[in-house]
Amino acid sequence: MLVTRAPGQASELADRLRKLGMEPLLVPVIELVEPLSFDALDAALQQPESFDWILFTSANAVEAMCRRAEQVGLGESVLSGPRQVKVAAIGKATASALEQHGIKPDLIPPQAVAESLAEALLPHAMPENGVAKRFLLIRAEEAREHLPETLRAAGAEVVVAPAYRTVIPEGSKNALREMFAERAQWPDAVTFTSSSAARNLIALCAAAGVSLPESVRRISIGPITSATLLELGLPAHAEAEEATVASLAEAVAGFLGDVGGVRR
Repeated sequence: MLVTRAPGQASELADRLRKLGMEPLLVPVIELVEPLSFDALDAALQQPESFDWILFTSANAVEAMCRRAEQVGLGESVLSGPRQVKVAAIGKATASALEQHGIKPDLIPPQAVAESLAEALLPHAMPENGVAKRFLLIRAEEAREHLPETLRAAGAEVVVAPAYRTVIPEGSKNALREMFAERAQWPDAVTFTSSSAARNLIALCAAAGVSLPESVRRISIGPITSATLLELGLPAHAEAEEATVASLAEAVAGFLGDVGGVRR
C-alpha cells in the first residue's frame, strides 16, 4: 500500500492501515514548506478582529498559522479564547486541528469541499448597511479559487493569506524508480489525500522514468481529488465516504477486500 502523504502526516494513515492488516509503503510526494512571503498572514494576525470570518481549508493551514503566530510572538493559539471574529473549518479534520489549539470553529459545512463551505458562508457574505463583510482565508499558496471567488461575487472582501506551499520532494524519485522496477515490488494500491498528491506522484513518476501501473488501485480521499485523478486520465477505483484519514483507510480495506487484494 503506497502512502503519498507528506512525511509529518503519513504516520496516522500508516498506523490505521497496519491495524487493518495492510503494509504501508511510505513515499511522500508532497513536502510542506514556507510560502514565498508571510506578509499577508503576518498583517492579518496582527489584527484578526478586523475580519468578520477567518476560514481554514485544511489542517495544514491551521498548523502553519499557529506556528507562524508563535514565531512572531503572538502565541500559537492567537484565536483561542473570547473573540468577535467567527471561524470556519472546511471539514472534521480541520475542525479537529483547530480544537487541538483551543480554537472552536463556528461553522463546519456538510461536506469537506470548497463548494459546500462557500454555500454555507453565503448567507454571511452579504454586505450589511452598505459595508462589505471581511473574510480572511488561510490556505496553501496555490489552491482552487472557488471559495474566494464565490464570496467576492456575493459582495464580500476576501484576503487570501498563504501559510505554506507544497513542493515535490526530490528524494522520492529514486524510491519510486526502485519500487516500480520489478512487478513483485508493486503495491496493490496507492492512496491520494489531495489533488496536489495526485499531480505530484505523476510528475515524480515521469521524472523517474516509470509509470503508475493500471493494476495498482487508486484510492481517493474525496471528490475533488477524484476529479483531479480523472483529469489526469487515472480515475479513482474507490473513494472515501468522508474526507478523513480514518475513512480513507476504511475505503482501502473495503476495496482491496472486495477485489481480493493481498493488501500490500
